[in-house]
Amino acid sequence: MRRSRKVKILATIGPASSDEAMLKKLFEAGADVFRINMSHSDHDLMRTLVARIRSVEAAVGRPIGILADLQGPKLRVGKFANGKEELTVGQTFTLDDNPELGDSTRVHLPHPEILRSVAVGDRLLIDDGKVELKAVKVDGHAIVATVVVGTKISDKKGVSLPDTELPVGALTEKDRADLDAVLAAGVDWVALSFIQRPEDLAEARKIARGRALLLSKIEKPQAVARLAEIIELSDALMVARGDLGVELPLEAVPGIQKQITRAARRAGKPVVVATQMLESMISAPVPTRAEVSDVATAVFEGADAIMLSAESAAGSYPVEAVATMNRIAERVERDPTYAGIINAQRSEPEATGADAISLAAREIAETLKLSAIVTYTASGTTGLRAARERPQVPIIALSPILATARRLSLLWGTHCVVSEDATDLDDMVDRACRIASEQGFGKAGDRIIITAGVPLRTPGSTNMLRIAYLAPMGNSEA
Repeated sequence: MRRSRKVKILATIGPASSDEAMLKKLFEAGADVFRINMSHSDHDLMRTLVARIRSVEAAVGRPIGILADLQGPKLRVGKFANGKEELTVGQTFTLDDNPELGDSTRVHLPHPEILRSVAVGDRLLIDDGKVELKAVKVDGHAIVATVVVGTKISDKKGVSLPDTELPVGALTEKDRADLDAVLAAGVDWVALSFIQRPEDLAEARKIARGRALLLSKIEKPQAVARLAEIIELSDALMVARGDLGVELPLEAVPGIQKQITRAARRAGKPVVVATQMLESMISAPVPTRAEVSDVATAVFEGADAIMLSAESAAGSYPVEAVATMNRIAERVERDPTYAGIINAQRSEPEATGADAISLAAREIAETLKLSAIVTYTASGTTGLRAARERPQVPIIALSPILATARRLSLLWGTHCVVSEDATDLDDMVDRACRIASEQGFGKAGDRIIITAGVPLRTPGSTNMLRIAYLAPMGNSEA
C-alpha cells in the first residue's frame, strides 16, 4: 500500500482502538505509526498491543512503526481535608513538606526537589495553569506564594514549574521499568517526557543500547532554551504543544512550533507535531475549520509526522479522525504553494559525503523529473539524509533489516521496503528497479535514481549515484 502523501500520521491507541480489527482499519485509513501511552498501559497490555500491531503488519505487508511514550515525572500537590478549597486572588498560600491534609492556606507538596529548587519570583502552575502562584518566600521546606490566578484547588492536581529547572532526571522508577519492558517487546521508538537538558537523555540511551530510537518531547521552557543541544543527542523530536501551552504563554506556542520544526529539519532529525490537532473529533465526526488549518500548518512546515492523541485513543470516531487527517495532508501537499514553502525552508547540506550525495540525488531527480529516489540503507542513516532534503519525488528506502524499515516509517516522504541485500552493483540496480515498479512508483520507460554505499554493506559509506530506466517487468536499463 503506497501513501499519497509525504507527511506521516502517528495515531495513539487506547480503549477505542486497541483490538486488531480496529488497528487494521486505522492503518488502512492512513496511520503509519502507532503510539502506546505508558501512562495508561501496564506491561501486559503493552505487550498485547505490540503483538496485535505486528499481526496487522504481517497482514498488510508493510512495515509499521511502534512508539512507546514514557510517562515521565508526575508532580502533584497532596490532598485536602475537604477534597478541595476555594482560593482568593492575592491571598497567601503555602506548599510545604508537612504531610497533613491541606486547607485553604496550605497543602503538602510531596516533592522535596521542588521545595529545594524554587526561587523567590518563580511561578507555580497548578491544574494545567488554572491556578497560578508566585513564590514570595522559600526556605527548602516550604514555598510561601501569592495567588495570581485561580480560585479553586483540589486533591492531587499537577504542578508545572516554567521558571525552575529541577535537579531530577527524566526517568522515574516506573519509567525505568517501562523502558525495560518496551525494549524487550521490540518497540521501534521511545518517547521521553520531561526533558529539560541534554543530560536527561543519557540514562535512557544507556539502557536502550540502540534497541530503539529516542524521541525527545519538547514540553518545557528549559528544553526550548537548550534546543540545539537536545536535538544533537536525540533521534527525533516532538512538539508537545499541550504542556508547552501550560508553561509558556499560549500565543508563544505557534512560533516555538515553527522554531522546533525548522531546527529539527536542519539537523535531519524527524519531528512530530502533537496535541489537540483534531480535538473536536473526540466527540464529533468532523473537525472545526481552525483544526483543519492547524493540521495544514504543520504539513506546510514540513513536519515529518502529525499526531492524534485522544482522538484515536478514546474518541468516538477514531477511524474518521485518521481519515480526516489523511485527507488534509494529501490536499495540502497538492496545493500549488506547498513545494515553494518547503523549498524556501531547506537548509544547506552538512559537509559530509552522504549529505552531498543526497543533495545531488534530489537535484538530479527534480531536474530530470525522475519517478523516485531509491536509497539502500541498513542503519537508516541514508534514508534520514534523503528525507532531510525534502525532495519533490518519493523516497523508497530499501533495507534488509526489518527494524530499520519500521523506524523509518516515521520519516517524511519515505516508503520503506524490506528487501534482501544486493549481491553486487548489477543486482542492486535490478532490485531497485523491480521494487519501484512493483510498488507503483513507475512504469516501463520511467527513470529512478539510486543511492548506495560502495563497497556494499558498509555502514555510513553512501558514495554512489546511479540513474536507471525501468524496463518491462521491472528490470533495469542503466
